[in-house]
Amino acid sequence: MKIRLHQFLSKCGIFSSKNKVKEAIWEGRITVNGTIIKNISFEFNPNKKKVMYDERELSLPQTETYFLLNKPLGYICSRLNSQERNLGKKSVYELFHGKIPDSVYESLNTVGRLDENTTGFLIVTTDGKLVHRITNPDNNIRKTYYIEAIKPISEKQIASIKNGVRISIKDNNVIEEYITRPTILTDIKQYSMILTIDEGKKREIRRMFNSVGNEVSKLHRLSTEDMILDNYEVELGKYCEIGIEEINQYIFNDTKTV
Repeated sequence: MKIRLHQFLSKCGIFSSKNKVKEAIWEGRITVNGTIIKNISFEFNPNKKKVMYDERELSLPQTETYFLLNKPLGYICSRLNSQERNLGKKSVYELFHGKIPDSVYESLNTVGRLDENTTGFLIVTTDGKLVHRITNPDNNIRKTYYIEAIKPISEKQIASIKNGVRISIKDNNVIEEYITRPTILTDIKQYSMILTIDEGKKREIRRMFNSVGNEVSKLHRLSTEDMILDNYEVELGKYCEIGIEEINQYIFNDTKTV
């Protein structure tokens, strides 16, 4: 989408008035893709062309909103329907209601889902492209969890989970079977471990443990790729606003805008 140069500069937030914008343009201090532009009505696509003010690159303010939530126990990652409300269910979206602008609240989506009894790292955003980019199984985004089990974790169970286990799901008399991808297991103790996996099928970790004859009693997501929840010091049930630059750096290992 094209925008006039003076409108772009006014929205950047570095000029104190429209007159300052015009002066910068007329004095030849603004370049678009390396070319000095002195026409305030010059139109261009800011997503495709670089704008410089002297030695400084300019960009429009971030239009999408990103939150990192430390998801609490007992909340689902969808908006409540009437039946769920009658059952007394709670939604993670309620944690944001009344605390952010309505326009932002109505556009929020969770990046993937944690089940009702899983806690921890959850990105909530208005950016649909980011949701797809992280949840797309082809991108193999790694998620790391702290797990506690009901029974002692045997060597055989550890080997099976590491290499991939067969999952069988029956839904409306239709049986779906698949083998989980290999996982990385660390800090293995008698009843707990840290598990890293690069796929995110529904209730997959719980089903993995059930398949090897055990059961998960506690499941807490610690991180997504190199974005670690503890680094943000967000209490359970609280959230903080984050930037796309952080997401790109720690999850996608780059500094490009999604």
